[in-house]
Formats: sequence, structure tokens, C-alpha cells
Amino acid sequence: MSYSRIHEMLSNGGHVLLDGAIGTELIRRGVRWRQHGIEDAPDVIRQIHVDYLNAGADVITSHTFNLTKRNFINFFRDAEHMAEIGAPDLDRKATDLCRSAMTLAKEALQETNKAGTVPIAGSISTMNHPFRPDLSPDAEECSDHHRECSELLADAGADFIFLEGMNNITEMTEAVRGAKVTGLPVWVSLIPDTAGNLLSGESLNEAAAIARKESTDAVLLSGAPLSTISDNLSAILNGTPSGAQATVGRYSPPSWKPDFYPRFDDTHLTTPEQYAEVAEKWFANGVRIVGGSSGTASEHIAAIRGRIG
Repeated sequence: MSYSRIHEMLSNGGHVLLDGAIGTELIRRGVRWRQHGIEDAPDVIRQIHVDYLNAGADVITSHTFNLTKRNFINFFRDAEHMAEIGAPDLDRKATDLCRSAMTLAKEALQETNKAGTVPIAGSISTMNHPFRPDLSPDAEECSDHHRECSELLADAGADFIFLEGMNNITEMTEAVRGAKVTGLPVWVSLIPDTAGNLLSGESLNEAAAIARKESTDAVLLSGAPLSTISDNLSAILNGTPSGAQATVGRYSPPSWKPDFYPRFDDTHLTTPEQYAEVAEKWFANGVRIVGGSSGTASEHIAAIRGRIG
């Protein structure tokens, strides 16, 4: 029911407004990144969803980016290190945390009386750090992982699967195939580099073409600054609905674990109105779906809504 509304909007040439970041917004609100905040700060996560809904988002995204057993194993040296950081047994808790994250999104919809009209995008990231395509595993491992993650989110109540921040063609292809097994609609976002390629150095045009050949329902760009997203939109403006989500600020994790902490500094240098001005141009150039990536907040989404009505 919820996704059918989005499908109708896109089919009729309408504009769809996504939400913005969750991980960086948790950090901004003072939540220490432990267990994705799901166990120690569920009220904050729920409120972030509510804020995006009140800002006018047509879609909210589950707080499940990087929330898998494999991702947690990548983040830590060993179980002792996991406990030392204050997040013990994450690898064994990943499945339950995903379900809890979906519950928080559903509760936000109930609180804002938008259940049944606003869909939940089940977020799945790359298997390793989204900015490190060189660390991506082989195709078989990617296939098993993404199918398992997609089935979990589908079972937990996702309305569609959103493969966020894909950085190389092999993993993207296997992720899409794994997600399609669920029978749910599938969106995929690609991270471009400043040279106009996928972050792996592979052709962005080719990646978008393959995603569409695999029957994805939308292809987006994400995980890069406004200018980089704008410069590369032509690579995805062909075929199924396209979208854009830019980062705001500068990626700045602490030195002790650069792959672990979703912090972006200097986010104030791009105001919500400045972001919305660029987003309006994206729509004018043919993009159908717009939201925010790391560093953005509900104020950015509200500013876009104020421009598009």
C-alpha cells in the first residue's frame, strides 16, 4: 500500500522527497555510536524519523545502514576490541538490531499518523566501508550477504529495499539480484568520484545501465558533495526514475577508527536553503527523487519541501 503511492507519484511525473541522514544526525544529537544507538538511544532514532516525517518526507529510511554481522566484524579487531569500545556482541545481535530499527521506523509512522501512506526503505550498505571499494569481497560472498540482508528487512516489514552507497559494479550487481529475491521494489544509489566514475574507477554510466538491466526501480547518486552529485547526474538520467542525495560537510571520523564513526564536520557551511536551491535544480534537470546523505538533517528536507510544495 505505502509503496504503491510512491510508484504512482513517479509514474505520473511527480517528485518524491526522501529523508536525510540518520547516523550523522545521531552523532550531532550527542548519541555515542554504540550498537547504532538502537539499544541505548531508541527514542532519539524514533524522533529523527518523526522529524523527517514532519519535514515532509515521502519516504523514511530504516536505521540499518552498515547494520549486519559482516559489517560489525569489519569494524573491530576482535571480540575483545568490540567490548572495549562499549559495543559487545554486535556480530551476534545484528539480526535483532535490524528488527528493532524497523520497529522504530514503524512507531514513527504511527506517531505521525502516516502509517500506510509513507513507506519504509530498508537500507542496506556495502559489505565494507562505502568509501573503500577495494575492500569489497568476491561476487559469491556479496551474493549470499545481500540476499540474507534483504530477506531479513523484507520479513521485518520494509516496503522496498534501498541499496545505499554502492561503490563497485560487482557488489552492486549481486546486491540488486539478492534484493530482487524478496519480490519487493529495489532502489540503488551509486557513489560517484570527482572524475565522473563510480568510486571504484569503473564507469558510472555502465553501473547505472547494469542496475537498470537488473530491473531496479530507481537509480540514484549519493555519498558525495553537492557539486560532485550535480556534475554526474547525466550518467543516471536515462530509463527508470533517477535520484540524488548529497553529503554536507567533511567526513571526519576520529583517528582511532576511521571506518567506524559516521561524523561529518563543517556541516553548517552549507545551509538548508543552499541545499534546497541545488535540489530544485536537480528536479528541473529531470531527477525525480531527492533526499539527503550524510551530514544532512530534517531542516534540509523541510527546505526542499518548501520549494517543491
